[in-house]
Amino acid sequence: MRAKLSYALTAAVLVVYFVLVGSRGVMLIQSGTLLTVTFGVAVLILPVIGVWFLWKNTQFVRRANQLAAELDAEGGLPVDELKRTPSGRIDRDSADEVFARRKAETEAAPDDWRTWFRLAVAYHDARDTPRARKTMQHAISLHRTSRQQASH
Repeated sequence: MRAKLSYALTAAVLVVYFVLVGSRGVMLIQSGTLLTVTFGVAVLILPVIGVWFLWKNTQFVRRANQLAAELDAEGGLPVDELKRTPSGRIDRDSADEVFARRKAETEAAPDDWRTWFRLAVAYHDARDTPRARKTMQHAISLHRTSRQQASH
């Protein structure tokens, strides 16, 4: 719940920022000179890119949460079996061990979105965020494909 609140607050702050920047871009365009119109258009591009990025990220988080809810309902969410240091950080050897199991599980069932979801969690636990995200995107894609095939 805390993560959702934090995400919502960050998104709201970004939207306010995009509105402020966008209004400045409009003001520059309204000035009417070649230089201010050029800068105004350039300034307007930034909020457009930001809104697109925020939208894509929000879709990703929503879809990943849907997969987590479905996996939880099936009883298939990965159990937190990681050892931790006294400070609470994940023990690297423990993360590597779980990762190796998750990778083998995924190689044994490469078309199952569930194995890819659990592998994404293992990547995240190993602090490899780019691979965790890419793997989760693959899980989302496999899930979408399996839903489409089931409906035909």
